[in-house]
Amino acid sequence: MIEIKTIPPFDRALKKLQKRYKSIVADYLTLLEELRQNPFAGTDLGKGVRKVRMAISAKGKGKSHGARVITYTEAIVKIDEGTLILFYIYDKADKESISESEIRDLLEYIK
Repeated sequence: MIEIKTIPPFDRALKKLQKRYKSIVADYLTLLEELRQNPFAGTDLGKGVRKVRMAISAKGKGKSHGARVITYTEAIVKIDEGTLILFYIYDKADKESISESEIRDLLEYIK
């Protein structure tokens, strides 16, 4: 089974989004189930980092206008075994994409 862990930047960002969107916890739990089924979901950003789209149901606009979750998949041994790390989450309305330097900073948490 896939184990899913978070790092402090993810926890802080999720807490901030919880204040804005009441549905974010339910949306997050839905995403966790999706990631357990397919830990390699989303767009590959290189170095084991992926960007996954997540709907925010309180916005009522679907995944394209929802949040983005940055994950790390290098610790996955098989499709159903290993650890998936949630690096960061952000609202697409606030930020279009994540920069290379931000990804490097997030990778420091697992070294």
